[in-house]
Amino acid sequence: MSFRLQPPVPARPNRCQLFGPASNPALFEKMAASAADVVNIDLEDSVAPSDKDSARANAIAAINDIDWGRKTLSVRINGLDTGWWYRDVVDLLEKAGERLDQIMIPKAGCAADIYAVDALVTSVEKAMGRKKPLAFEVIIESAAGISHVEEIAAASPRLQAMSLGAADFAASMGMATTGIGGTQENYYMLHQGQSYWPDPRHWTMAAIVAACRTHGVLPVDGPFGDFSDDEGFRAQARRAATLGMVGKWAIHPRQIALANEVFTPSAEALAEAREILAAMEAAKARGEGATTYKGRLVDIASIKQAEGIVKQADMIGAQ
Repeated sequence: MSFRLQPPVPARPNRCQLFGPASNPALFEKMAASAADVVNIDLEDSVAPSDKDSARANAIAAINDIDWGRKTLSVRINGLDTGWWYRDVVDLLEKAGERLDQIMIPKAGCAADIYAVDALVTSVEKAMGRKKPLAFEVIIESAAGISHVEEIAAASPRLQAMSLGAADFAASMGMATTGIGGTQENYYMLHQGQSYWPDPRHWTMAAIVAACRTHGVLPVDGPFGDFSDDEGFRAQARRAATLGMVGKWAIHPRQIALANEVFTPSAEALAEAREILAAMEAAKARGEGATTYKGRLVDIASIKQAEGIVKQADMIGAQ
């Protein structure tokens, strides 16, 4: 075990992040009333260049005027390669109230990208006397981003979450696909004449989870483009959850319930976790460091796994 303990991730529900374009303010009340844990008002890809200024004004009005309840309220700013991002940051901090919890930084390529945004945010916060520090979420959606994923995860104490942007990542990598998330038809293996379709993003997701867990950041899976395919979404979400991700994006309201279903511990999983903790407490009382539960070995590592499930369930229940 390293002398430096692995820091905990932020204690907030993050099962589903619902996106909506800031150019369509009619969606805001519905987003606020949804069951998503996080709401992302988008100023970037879903907003046409001619609508950037009006969309920014819409977002600011929504932050100030709408009751967002206990949701994490986030705005995805424009990329650092555009002429819009600095105005997004300045106007959000100068004109929107402290209800804004977070900004999402797209296409993060290196730690210096996060440093640049952090410097601007810190300066405006000081000038405005903002009391609540603005949190960051970054999106890994390029070859540079995944190559520098650990330095990005460590780039700022403001960083609370990191997502995988499947479509832009595929384009940056030159992947032969137009799909957004999920398995791909031509990425398959043959065994005894049968085809098997692994996930071409598995290694990317694992790298993001490892970097995030090393630095106390929430790892989040990104979009699944076919919002008519519930089972495809579930399969992708379950793979992400199994690898250690805490939630997934919703680009359509019907995906909210699916994400919450997958990333909420089931009653069976919660009951088993509590039973494992009880079994280990009994073993501890007997002076033993391990015991058996339903025919399998459980030890101190099992306690950590079970405690994570119970903590997640309790945090969701508190909402």
